[in-house]
Amino acid sequence: MNPALSASTPSRRQILAGLATSFAAVSLTHLHAQQSTMEQKPPTSANALRTSIHYEIEFHPSPQRLYEAILDQKQFAAFTGLAATIDPTPGGALWMFGGLIVGRNIELVPDNHPNPRIIQAWRPTHWDPGIYSIVRFEFKPRADETALIFDHTGFPAGEYDHLDFGWHTHYWDPLKKFLA
Repeated sequence: MNPALSASTPSRRQILAGLATSFAAVSLTHLHAQQSTMEQKPPTSANALRTSIHYEIEFHPSPQRLYEAILDQKQFAAFTGLAATIDPTPGGALWMFGGLIVGRNIELVPDNHPNPRIIQAWRPTHWDPGIYSIVRFEFKPRADETALIFDHTGFPAGEYDHLDFGWHTHYWDPLKKFLA
């Protein structure tokens, strides 16, 4: 091979390294854009001391379909737009929103049960180490809809407005679109 040509022609290893670097840069740019929408929302004085959230939200799919969308890492990543690793077993680890939320499944009552539910120990990674809250999803069939009874409890004071915004923006609205 011509030494002058080989000096200017990249090797396969260099090409693959360049592609991996480009892919990582694109992924980090996407993650940074998503993280900026998940930044801390300052508390309002009315909600500064609140440490729980309760919703009752109507969805059109069956309880089983909702249960699966929340616990299946591929579906979760599809509706949130960010990577997720979810072990759908009791005690299984959660790594969601590209690692911004971590936790464990505490109790899973299967989707074929008359009253399926998911209970998780859950924390954003910006909280102090060891601080977890409890997230409870309960699925109730109602005619051709499902009522999702949701409770998020035990989070630190001052987090209510940020979490309330996040549940709507990053869970409920995308989930409704995904399941439509």
